[in-house]
Amino acid sequence: MRPKASILIAEDEAQAREALRALLEDEGYRVLCASDGSEASALLAQSAVEAALLDIRMPGRDGLELLRELKRHPAPPAVLIMTAYGTSAAAIEAMALGAFDYLTKPLNFDELLIQLERAIDNRRKTSELEAYRSEEDAGTGLEIVGRSPAMQKLYKLIGQVSATDSTVLIRGESGTGKEMVARAIHRHSLRGSRRMVKVNCASIPETLLEAEMFGHERGAFTGAAQRRIGKFEYAAGGTLFLDEIGELTPSTQVKLLRVLQEFSIERLGSNITIPLDVRLLAATNCDLELAVREGRFREDLYYRLNVVTIAVPPLRQRREDIPELAAHLLRRAAARLKMQPPTLSEDAAGYLAGQEWPGNVRELEHCLERALILGRSGVLRREHVASEAPPAADDAINGFPIEEGLHAAVARLERGMIERALAASGGNRTRAAEILRIHRRLLYDKLREYGLD
Repeated sequence: MRPKASILIAEDEAQAREALRALLEDEGYRVLCASDGSEASALLAQSAVEAALLDIRMPGRDGLELLRELKRHPAPPAVLIMTAYGTSAAAIEAMALGAFDYLTKPLNFDELLIQLERAIDNRRKTSELEAYRSEEDAGTGLEIVGRSPAMQKLYKLIGQVSATDSTVLIRGESGTGKEMVARAIHRHSLRGSRRMVKVNCASIPETLLEAEMFGHERGAFTGAAQRRIGKFEYAAGGTLFLDEIGELTPSTQVKLLRVLQEFSIERLGSNITIPLDVRLLAATNCDLELAVREGRFREDLYYRLNVVTIAVPPLRQRREDIPELAAHLLRRAAARLKMQPPTLSEDAAGYLAGQEWPGNVRELEHCLERALILGRSGVLRREHVASEAPPAADDAINGFPIEEGLHAAVARLERGMIERALAASGGNRTRAAEILRIHRRLLYDKLREYGLD
């Protein structure tokens, strides 16, 4: 019979080591044993394992040193640390280094088996997610790219929440890839074989949003010539993704809250209650806590949505990912435009990594596509991307002659920032206001002032 998984035990006490071996082999695992960290390292060089049980204190190389080595492997095992001191600094350091969990001695075998199964399951989901980055939605280019610690943390969170049916609130600045995270959660969930339905709460007029979400009967309102199934009902058995949830109007917030409380809907113009079987994912780039305090977002709805939160890091917090991400975006753009993909030079990659990218991945993508179209070169160098990238603060200031005067220079800089924000948001004014960190009304006033409306 095929073993459940391969496990490494690194424990210097022979009696404890053999007891663990017998327990895990009885449970159907393939077990490798080592009496210290050096022997464990040698075994790992010869045979891959899915999980490792490491004693934190061993002669020679201890469990922490071995854990550091394991984390450098291309496919590291899930690690459970065994320690007699559950609150010690070493146990805390082990968690910070990426151990899945720690177990205090004497071990509770039932707890050990549960945690081991969870650790292996989490590792498999994370590995699948890594593979998903290069294959999922290849036609639309919805890959998640990045190897930084911030992205590794994100992958782990996605793997953990995917196994549940809990509501997830995905937060992050505009352009960070919140929809890609939602698709990854759906794909790795138990509902992954069913459809995922997206509703952009900011793009649908308020007068149509309720009908769009809940559906309507024929004759429910003027123009309702036939019955229509709403997004909630259409997503039955699958996942409903509510993007830009912070843009919901107060009246729609009330209706959504009732749906989440009762998990049923009624189509407009109907008294028949339809039970729901759908998982809800929501995303926002708004400060929902501030919106709650200002009375723009219902507190009870906020707590209904905020069951599990995933924060998608902005590009400036994972600059080490930019060279790999830029190369990926160039390949994708070249394929879409039927062009030969160029190579990104080191100086260009370094320059891009040094920019702020307020529009995040979306802005970087637009910059690279423009450079690809205008550069017409087999190698994109710094001068190609620098002319398309947002200027650094010093460059922006030095570009204005002092004779122009302060007010004219500020106005020109302000207009340029607004144009960049609109480009980064794909013309979405709400997103542009979020990027600029100003109220939408102020943005509208500035658009009229500069003739951009």
